This record gives sequence, C-alpha cells and structure tokens, in this order.
Amino acid sequence: MSGDSDCTRTSPSAGSPSDNEFLPDRPKYVCSLSPDLITKAREELQEKPEWRLRDVQALRDMVCKDYPSLGTCLDDAFLLRFLRARKFDYDRALQLLVNYHTCRRSWPEVFNNLKPSTIKPVLESGFVTVLPHLDPEGRHVVCIRPDRWTPSNYPITENIRAIYLTLEKLIQSEETQVNGIVILADYKGVSLSKASHFGPFVAKKVIGILQDGFPIRIKAVNIINEPRIFKGIFAIIKPFLKEKIANRFFLHGCDLNSLHQNIPPVILPEEYGGTAGKLDISAWNELLLASEEDFLHDFSQLVLPCDSSPHDMLVSGDADEKQCDDSLRGMKPQLYYCY
Repeated sequence: MSGDSDCTRTSPSAGSPSDNEFLPDRPKYVCSLSPDLITKAREELQEKPEWRLRDVQALRDMVCKDYPSLGTCLDDAFLLRFLRARKFDYDRALQLLVNYHTCRRSWPEVFNNLKPSTIKPVLESGFVTVLPHLDPEGRHVVCIRPDRWTPSNYPITENIRAIYLTLEKLIQSEETQVNGIVILADYKGVSLSKASHFGPFVAKKVIGILQDGFPIRIKAVNIINEPRIFKGIFAIIKPFLKEKIANRFFLHGCDLNSLHQNIPPVILPEEYGGTAGKLDISAWNELLLASEEDFLHDFSQLVLPCDSSPHDMLVSGDADEKQCDDSLRGMKPQLYYCY
C-alpha cells in the first residue's frame, strides 16, 4: 500500500468518533500490557491509556501532512512503537519514524531482501542470540559474540542484518517497547584484523540506527572480555554516541562479578558465570526463522517511494563516506597502539 493511499484513508482529525468508518482494513489495537506495565508506561513514558489512540492519530495526521510520500505503515500498533520510544513527544516520534525509513533506504547492503532465511549462517554461528530469561526489570538480554564471526565467510553487513532482525522481532512485544533491552557483548578473541572491519563508516551507520533510527530503548550495554584493542574500537564509536547512551556502557573486562552486578547470574549461561545452563542459541534461531512470513508481511508495508525524498532525514552519501574514511585513517594508528 502506498503512503498516499494510507493518508487519504486517515484524514479524520484526532479523536474523531467516526475514524473506524475510514479505516475498514486497519487492525484494531488491543493493549496487551499488564496493569504494572501500564503504570510503568505512564510514569516513565508519559503514556496515558485514555489518550493513547488520540496520540497515535495525532502522529498519523502529522505523517500524512508532512510526509505524504513516506510509504510507511500507519497501523496503531506500529506507530505506537515510535511514540513510546520518544516518550509521546509527537515531533520526536515523527523524526524517529522518518529516520527509521531513511536508515533502511540509505544502506541497501543491509536492508535489501532482509528476512531471517537470508541470515541463517549468522544465526547458526551464534554471533547474535537472545537469552531465554528476562532480567529483573523484565528486559530481554541480546548476546553478541564477535568471535563467532569468520570474515572470510561473509561480510560484516550480514552480522548487522542479523542484529537488526533480532531487534525487529523483539520490538513486536509491547513489554519490550516499555521495558527496553540490555545488550551483552563478549569481545573475547577479537583481533586487530577483525576489528578493522568495524571502521567509522560502519560505526556511524550502526550507531545512527540504534540511537536515532529504531524505536527501541537500549537500557545498558555490558562489554565482557574486551581486549586492549577495544580501546581503539570504543574510540571509533564514542564520537557518535549521545552522552546518555555513552553512560550506559559498562566495561567489565574479565571480571564476572562486575558483570553480575548488572545482570544476575540466575539468568546468565554458564559461560558467563551464570546458573542458567549452557548457552543455547537454537531456541532463538528457531523463533526468528519461523517469523519469515511475518517479516515479509510487515516489510511489504514499508513502500519505497520512487519520486520523492522526505526532507530533514538523516543524511548519508559521498561526503559522509569521505569523512569516515579520513577518520579511519586517523584511527588506525590508535588501533595498532592499543593492540
């Protein structure tokens, strides 16, 4: 469906009692949050259940007015992700939605033909998975292990595709939209040659997606077993991080007790000093691969306009690549020094 047709159908003003007459084929939103999470969303995200659909309609109207050719899904549940991620600030939610589409359109190596079956080798390697148990705050823990990647097998963009699809699957849950996620990155065995694949250009793209182009709340990033080379990697990443996000990075080294201060052993696998058994990647892989049809349906609603380019989007292009190449040349001596 096109953005224009969606906007034509969603022309009523916010809160109009006759909205449903104009939206015969749009799924009706039904809240799945528990009473506790409804309270949490009210306190932390400024979400008021009695105003929720009014807020969604307000965002929908803004999209139709300011970006009629955006080609986005306008379902209540989809737009609600962006409102929650920006604490129901309409303007910031709109910019996040626009950035979401810009990121997808500006990096075809990552987003073309994006579906679980295409990243099966990455999943089977164990590069990225989700731990089976939630933390005490109700958050999923995304486990990333760069040492599982062999660069000669496939490019780094395949890893990014796998992480992105993992986040897309997680954010379908309203609980995750409210609670956010935690990242556990194990840098054991990461060499200089492998680190060199993650230069400033890739770093800027990934950080841009996670900070400004995807509706998810990253509450903590726990780094474990980081080698000396990570100082160089973090030096590449940090200039692109907002202060709030940078403050959520925790470097634990080989100190499992330090890690356990942030993630309790009861939900961690044995590999990280936990009591939850061996790390099993099969359950998450099966869940993600079984979602193939869901992704095909959801992504089919994100239409790429052929004749327009929304304004005020995140910018990428030759200038960015040149700037990042220059930055990479400056960073390489630092990488070698740290190594």
